[in-house]
Amino acid sequence: MRLARFLSPVRLPRLARFLWLARFLWLTPVLLAGCGSLPQPFLGNPGATGRLLVQPPTPRLAVPVPPQALLSDQAAKSFAQALSQALQNQEVPAVEGPAQPGDWRLEVTAGLHGTTVVPVYAVLDPTGRDRGKSEGKPLASAEWAAATPATLARTATDAAPGIADMLTGIQHADPNSLYNRPAKVQVPDVTGAPGDGDLALTRQMRTLLARLGPVVQDTATGADFIVHGTVKLVPIPGDQQRVEIQWSVATPGGDERGRVVQLNNVPAGSLNGYWGDVATAVAQEAAGGVRDVILRQSGHSPGGEAAQATTQSATGAAPHGSSPPGAPTSP
Repeated sequence: MRLARFLSPVRLPRLARFLWLARFLWLTPVLLAGCGSLPQPFLGNPGATGRLLVQPPTPRLAVPVPPQALLSDQAAKSFAQALSQALQNQEVPAVEGPAQPGDWRLEVTAGLHGTTVVPVYAVLDPTGRDRGKSEGKPLASAEWAAATPATLARTATDAAPGIADMLTGIQHADPNSLYNRPAKVQVPDVTGAPGDGDLALTRQMRTLLARLGPVVQDTATGADFIVHGTVKLVPIPGDQQRVEIQWSVATPGGDERGRVVQLNNVPAGSLNGYWGDVATAVAQEAAGGVRDVILRQSGHSPGGEAAQATTQSATGAAPHGSSPPGAPTSP
């Protein structure tokens, strides 16, 4: 009976439309910060951008202007900018400026040792706890005081690999880091869908996301992330409706870490009853995107061993002993 309903001529076009939701568009945190929400041109274009994954990188490393680096105010600002760029070149999501809630922070000081100056780089977690330090190469005090752009850039470039290695070591060594354990995720009831869509989408997302690695739970107690699903239908010409399904991945404190947005046009009223396999197709696409957000927030690559292991587990193949996916406690 269910197979006949799934293969019926009425349901096949609807299912096919949702299965087209397969293309990723990555937006930078700068774009997100400037808009506050998904830009309207994307929400109104369900064609090639049918599925958008909006995802900040792993938790940011703020590089504030260092007041104790034995530099003038202008030179200190230039050095913070040079450090941020050098760290970005090492694939560290560093941003010059004051730390925001949830950011890690790089504090830079400098000590005078005879005729040389030694920069010191300290990594602080979002709670302000010192998680590690490294020293840069000594420089002649006169060279450091002159603070030419070339000197600051070279010093930043020399320091960046060691800082990046220190961040990686902090993350991997912490047994409580979500790099080293599965994320606990709450999926509350989806809202806004007509028919039985709220119930069907909620059930399918909980089931399919759990197969991809995260520990899915019914309550927010102890959760690392909360995945909120919302559905909005907008009338459009031609007796059609634009369906906008958003899956927001946030911390329990409300800090959004990523968003999966699915867009498509359907005949008006076609989703007012039983969603069935349409809900399954939607959740299959979205669950993978949500899993990718969590992997990135844990320091894993969505295409890396952790992702492959959970995908193989979800499809019944044997995993190859890679680490479980996680969520952010380390940059």
